[in-house]
Amino acid sequence: MYTEQRPASPLFVPVRNMRYHVRVWGDPAARAAKALPPLVMVHGWMDVGASYQFVVDAFSDAFASGRLIIAPDWRGFGHSMPGHAQDHYVFADYLADLDQLIDHFSPDAPVDLVGHSMGGNVSMMYSGARPARIRRLVNLEGFGLAASRPAQAPARYAKWMDELRQYERGDMALKPYDSRDGVALRLMKTNPRISADKAQWLAQHWAAPDEDGKWHILGAASHKIITPMLFRADEMLALYEAIAAPVLSIEAEENHIEKWSGGAYSLTEFHQRLAHVRDARSAKVSDAGHMLHHDQPEAVARLIETFLT
Repeated sequence: MYTEQRPASPLFVPVRNMRYHVRVWGDPAARAAKALPPLVMVHGWMDVGASYQFVVDAFSDAFASGRLIIAPDWRGFGHSMPGHAQDHYVFADYLADLDQLIDHFSPDAPVDLVGHSMGGNVSMMYSGARPARIRRLVNLEGFGLAASRPAQAPARYAKWMDELRQYERGDMALKPYDSRDGVALRLMKTNPRISADKAQWLAQHWAAPDEDGKWHILGAASHKIITPMLFRADEMLALYEAIAAPVLSIEAEENHIEKWSGGAYSLTEFHQRLAHVRDARSAKVSDAGHMLHHDQPEAVARLIETFLT
């Protein structure tokens, strides 16, 4: 199994009537003495903060030892599970959660922010809504979604209500696994590039056993329910235009935007949106897919480190 080079410490932070689980590298109590801003790394959909361990291990000693690094589990993922069953999640809640997490760890100064996929989208939106709180931003494959039309709203709301009923019937329950090995194989099936040792390590953070020995993914099944709100591209562009921080958009060589969107959205269209950010640049990681921070953690770490320093 993979052995982490820089073990993290677990911490629970009170955020909006929840206990947010955060992985911490460095001493939060010593943040005032650090000359460099904290680095906040937020994960994607059906992932956990531990997903960044491989990148943190790949940072240079000079970079990693000089700052506080934190990686939270978003609400409803990992160990940030609410005390009550939540039958759907609202995207705006992630922005409010991030706002309070940043205030907790860096109340008086801006932070550096890294976000992957869903976390990248949250990071871009948050940086537009709170531009003074972000010094630099790295977006890992957070491309947004295809533009919607108002005429899609009736069917969208109907589908949301239908899926709530499916969830209540248990039709959306996540599949359990017989062992940690089974979870690791699941990770390797989803991402053939991840090595077996990394998949074994990540499996114990991505899932947990119950009292009968069955392993369950640490993510609420209700995340599978479609959001009732349409994605408004014009709203996203307004947020992009309000970002004050320099932005580095890192993409994987293997891109699936058109496949995921059914041909409704493309990388070219994302680049057109990115042009609305006043200071943005792009980089590409070779031999990597969407989980590029697993596939090529050293390359991702170098890009992040160079950009932030």
